[in-house]
Amino acid sequence: MPLYKTITINAHTTVYIWKIEEDFNTLLSSLKDVPDHTSKLTQNSLNRLDHMKSELHRRGFMSVRHLLAAAGYTDHDLYYNSQGKPHLTDHKHISITHSYTFSGIIVSDEKVGIDIEMQRDKILRIAHKFTPLEEYSTLANADAIIRKLTIVWGAKESLYKLYEQEGLSFLKHIDVQDFYFDDKKTTATVTYNATTTLYDIFFLEFEGFTCVYGF
Repeated sequence: MPLYKTITINAHTTVYIWKIEEDFNTLLSSLKDVPDHTSKLTQNSLNRLDHMKSELHRRGFMSVRHLLAAAGYTDHDLYYNSQGKPHLTDHKHISITHSYTFSGIIVSDEKVGIDIEMQRDKILRIAHKFTPLEEYSTLANADAIIRKLTIVWGAKESLYKLYEQEGLSFLKHIDVQDFYFDDKKTTATVTYNATTTLYDIFFLEFEGFTCVYGF
């Protein structure tokens, strides 16, 4: 099974990434073969699958259930609050992401957020909505700008998931410190309601995708 990467950040925080190569039925049936794993999805999960028209989304949804199994959980250990944020029944923190052929989760004792994005030209058209474009004028070429913008977007998306505050603005409230690609990390601040909080941000790139996680 394509568990693509496992990253142990510290004793209490782990990232799991899945490369989605199977079709939906294979993902569904093979979940039954996971040791100590219930073959049944929760009724909520079944309802969500019934309303998913995209095969890609259905495959992404099932791949996340395999990631849960890799982390030692079942679908019954996962639930969502009224804002749609995922939680685990053992009170550990979890964040979930899915983009095309990759999905990921991060599990920790502290609040965490994760995002996976495909590196695409589209981000050039929406960049002004989440970051000051003048900060990217020194980059050598369009590919470098796309890569950097994708990292910044992923950092802000992961912190938006982590912070869980309605009204939080990517452009106004979240600031990502500049970084070099080789650093693989940076910091970011969230300033909201007169309070500023500093977060550590880590990123990696693979097969035209970018994964960013923060805590």
